[in-house]
Amino acid sequence: MTALDMVKITVNLVAIYLIGGLIMAFVYAKTSPIMFIKAKEEKEAALKTMMPEADSIIVLGVWEPHEKHAEYYAAKKCGEVKIISVTDEKTGAVTEEKECLDPEDIGYIVEGFGKGYSSFIHVLASVDRNFVLNRISVLGHGETPGLGDEIEKEYFLSQFEGKTADNLVVIKGETQDRIQAITGATISSRAVTEDGVRKAVEMLKEKLSGEVQG
Repeated sequence: MTALDMVKITVNLVAIYLIGGLIMAFVYAKTSPIMFIKAKEEKEAALKTMMPEADSIIVLGVWEPHEKHAEYYAAKKCGEVKIISVTDEKTGAVTEEKECLDPEDIGYIVEGFGKGYSSFIHVLASVDRNFVLNRISVLGHGETPGLGDEIEKEYFLSQFEGKTADNLVVIKGETQDRIQAITGATISSRAVTEDGVRKAVEMLKEKLSGEVQG
């Protein structure tokens, strides 16, 4: 092989890598906004299931478990809902809008992340005004199929209802006041329970206890 042949091969490889990179960048630019919108819609739907009795859910602040962006929210119930008729100045069309009067916090929702066996597990948790858990949801993870992914199952998630932060401890074997580990997936169970949800609830208590008492 001559030096000229090697130059040609090198140039061809560089060209292939450049073209491939441009194609990937183009695909990402097209799909990234779609993925962002889809993720936002899924998150909004998950928030509603966390506290379905709330009339509105508003962001209270941001925290960074494991250096990841996470938010916490207040779930509000209207003391009274007033219907207001609004007239469009251009078309004259009349629409009805709801005005929430005397809204009151009925609970809180918080995002968290727990370091699992093979991924960070993204969770949502809802609590009442006394920081007692209502329910939790797993928004995303990359845990082992057939083992760690059991964290999504209702038999595991239902254990969290009525628990406080002090009860969020994983136990191998049957337990009434703690969280029973998933067989063969103790690391994933602890990631959700102790690293994800408990730390999120403790953060909420630290941030909001004074406001709730006041």
